[in-house]
Amino acid sequence: MGTDNKSKVEARASARYFKMSANKARRVINQIRGRSYEQALILLEFMPYRACYAILQLISSAAANANHNLGLSRANPFISEAKVDESTLFKRFQPRAQGRGYPIHKPTCHITITMIEKT
Repeated sequence: MGTDNKSKVEARASARYFKMSANKARRVINQIRGRSYEQALILLEFMPYRACYAILQLISSAAANANHNLGLSRANPFISEAKVDESTLFKRFQPRAQGRGYPIHKPTCHITITMIEKT
């Protein structure tokens, strides 16, 4: 009748206000979700998108957090959760003809990676 209160041991890393559209970052995140740490590194190294480098650094940071804070080895972790959330827009104006201003919206996003040890 009692519930098992085992807490998952997970390491997390997040990048906030990353200057990229959420859809462009999701295109990369969807490829690595549920994969092991080593598979994700190999995939990100050879994908041709600009978001890959930042996500590669984020995965390395999550693995370092797992190693340092939780004592997990770098051999077994896998990406249990990877999400991209939209953030605020940087709003700018581009000067146009006859004194008008044309709005420029520069999107940002929050990227969160959660890793757990595969048993």
